[in-house]
Amino acid sequence: MGGTGGRFRLERGSTGFFSGAAVRRTDPRVCSTAWYAAARAGGGRVGEFERRAIAQSHHTATMDDWDGARCALFQAYCPLVAFVDEPRDRYTDQFCDPPAWAAALGDFGFTVLSASLLLSPLSSVDTSALSAEEWRHIEYWRPETVGAVLFNSWD
Repeated sequence: MGGTGGRFRLERGSTGFFSGAAVRRTDPRVCSTAWYAAARAGGGRVGEFERRAIAQSHHTATMDDWDGARCALFQAYCPLVAFVDEPRDRYTDQFCDPPAWAAALGDFGFTVLSASLLLSPLSSVDTSALSAEEWRHIEYWRPETVGAVLFNSWD
């Protein structure tokens, strides 16, 4: 997930739609291992780790720490992580800033995304790498935020 001029870039396949394109996948085992390491760093207790369902672009992980329940979304096609208040079917504006201990996920190659980026309009990021197929889904589903594009349950 690079960017031009410091602008965040959505990579081809990051929506979960990429027929015919060679797209990297995020190994759920690496996600789980990273989540356990983050739990140790934050003094938390891991709850559920659910691999993505057919129509999801992310894996979901939960834990309890000193401040309560946490929920992370691991993007299935790019090494990105977002935090939300609770697991749900769809995400639009539920993104929140990561706890400080989430930096431990970086040791496993993940980029932890801020709520301000995830809640930004799609027009605020570089979308030049997205395919025509991805744009068809974006036009159909009409997500309003970067987070809703990256962490979706489109079919």
